[in-house]
Amino acid sequence: MLFVFQFPDGKAGKLLSVSLKNQSLRYTPTHMEQTNLNWSVSDLKLDVDAVLRGQGADPGVIRSRRPRLVEIAEQALESSRYLLEPRVVQRRLAVRSLRHEKLILEGGSSLSGAWISQYLAPAESVTAIVCTVGSRIEQAASRLMESDMLLGLALDGVGSAGVEALAQLVCKQIEDQAAAEGKQTSVPLSPGMLNWSVEDGQPVIFEMLAPAQIGVEMTSSFMMKPGKSLSMLVGVGTQLGVKGNTCDYCAMQGTCKYREYGGHTQMEANDRKIG
Repeated sequence: MLFVFQFPDGKAGKLLSVSLKNQSLRYTPTHMEQTNLNWSVSDLKLDVDAVLRGQGADPGVIRSRRPRLVEIAEQALESSRYLLEPRVVQRRLAVRSLRHEKLILEGGSSLSGAWISQYLAPAESVTAIVCTVGSRIEQAASRLMESDMLLGLALDGVGSAGVEALAQLVCKQIEDQAAAEGKQTSVPLSPGMLNWSVEDGQPVIFEMLAPAQIGVEMTSSFMMKPGKSLSMLVGVGTQLGVKGNTCDYCAMQGTCKYREYGGHTQMEANDRKIG
């Protein structure tokens, strides 16, 4: 089934191919178009190990020492099906120029700081992204903690794992599209990374996007609501040479459990589980 997706500013986007089976959207954005995509829970492909890592635990250690927690994680995962609401808003902006560690983007947006020359100077375009799995799962986890702390914590871990998986899907989609154009992508860059504070970065991403469309707001302390939300930038170009993964640029790279399993797609700065 094909139909025209209408953007909030009234501009029609390209034709979208919609799978009615899993309700996921596939879309190739052009520069300056803002896309607002809903993914299905089945797209996330969560497992128990991801839930345990979402709680900051080592799955191997938990399985050998506290198997009861594995059972609780399984229970939380099973009950989360109708609590996760994966949504994404993203916008791809062409780079106009680089001036003294300041990247000028089309539409008047800009990025500045010493980190620009290290990560994004060769980029031909930058995609700004905000992902969320909604507020229902964190609200349910919070209520559950009052009567069953372990199950509530496991459900919270499902939310963390869910938004992480969603970010990975989005980054893979951008990477595949870039490869089809003969281009490369940067590592995902998020507020809270080394040399880019949440206070500096979060307002910039929110200025580029309109995350309220997917129910995400920025608080006065620059955190996001719902809490299970992630924000990031991905550069695209033919000369991008930054290698490694996001954890290589994280302020908690020496202590984070995720690093042992290949790292995050990007920082969970909003939960202060960075790295």
